Amino acid sequence: MSRTKNPHAQGKPPQLSRRGLLKTAGGLTAALAVGASAAAVTGGTADAAPATFTHPGMLHAYGELNRAKVRVAAGDDPWLSGWKRLTANSHSASTWTPNPQATIIRGGTGENYGILYNDIHAAYQNALRWKIAGTTANGDTAVKIFNAWSAKLTTVTGNADRFLAAGIYGYQFANAAELMRGYSGFDLARFKTMMLNVFYPLNNDFLLHHNTACITNYWANWDLCNMNALLAIGILCDDPAKYDQAVNYFKNGAGNGSIKHAIPFVYDSEGLAQYQESGRDQGHTMMGMGQLGAFCEMAWSQGEDLYGYDSNRIMKCAQYVAKYNLGQNVPYTTYTWGTGQSCAQQSQTVISSASRGQVRPVWDLLYYHYARRRGLSVPYIQAMAESVRPEGGGGDYGPNSGGFDQLGFGTLMYAK
Repeated sequence: MSRTKNPHAQGKPPQLSRRGLLKTAGGLTAALAVGASAAAVTGGTADAAPATFTHPGMLHAYGELNRAKVRVAAGDDPWLSGWKRLTANSHSASTWTPNPQATIIRGGTGENYGILYNDIHAAYQNALRWKIAGTTANGDTAVKIFNAWSAKLTTVTGNADRFLAAGIYGYQFANAAELMRGYSGFDLARFKTMMLNVFYPLNNDFLLHHNTACITNYWANWDLCNMNALLAIGILCDDPAKYDQAVNYFKNGAGNGSIKHAIPFVYDSEGLAQYQESGRDQGHTMMGMGQLGAFCEMAWSQGEDLYGYDSNRIMKCAQYVAKYNLGQNVPYTTYTWGTGQSCAQQSQTVISSASRGQVRPVWDLLYYHYARRRGLSVPYIQAMAESVRPEGGGGDYGPNSGGFDQLGFGTLMYAK
């Protein structure tokens, strides 16, 4: 059952991939269901990675980058509005000076992780400006940031939040670096070594052991950001085993980031599905939409359709989250999970209204995939996207970490 690669990802004719049994967008196959429980925990091997990785091939493949470049040059909206949002952000300035640290701490005493996420977003935004406008000064600045950090960073630590840092900033850093492959002066080999030695061990350890806690103790976003980092590092380093581990965990991992744990309840008659953190608060719920979208887009760039997996389960979930955050009512099923090391039971009986309607730049990625690539009706996602557009990025949504949980600029990069 091999499938042609997604032709949109590269602007090239479709190619046959080496992927077989597990490449369908439907549910789990019988062969997968028979797999050992250990594979579910570790991610196992899904044989999902392409025979040859596409570069650039994460959040932005050739087609997306070229379209943004052409449309901005032509002065077309909404791309131009998205471009103006990018160039107005101070992180995108070629005068940005990196501040590398040997140790990054998130959680506990001596926190300094804001230094890292500000530099990552500056690198990403400068990389976008170079890819779209060809301004060498921006390309040079992005590379200066990468080289400064890869020469110095040795440790990401702190309390349990160190796993959030390794996941969120790991996948973001890898995505920014992917845009600069082949750029003169970029020490990509040293950068890969940093990703493999500093970030990957924490990503892998969390998905394997969950900080020694009950498998359901941590919210879905904890798994998802580490899955994203694992996938991104696999692509950056042309490492099919890491790519396979991430995709297989998405499909049948034991933790809350796997799709049926992250989206535990489906309301097919309404075309909706409940997210695992819906009873927690809406800020983290929308963060989850960004994390799920990022994972699917990176896989899409490599020819893997996870957006459509399990009968568009993610689309139904994004519709649910958007509908509620637009002020409308949605169904809610009591969510019960085990906490701590003893798996003591807790339950949430109602959806949370905390942070309802919060603005996060996560919607255009989802809207343009489902509505434009796929031609599907997603009215709630569309309304949310329109309310946020044009999307900005890190630095446009406040100084705290939540404003840097997603790279943003979806209007500029995904409009079709």
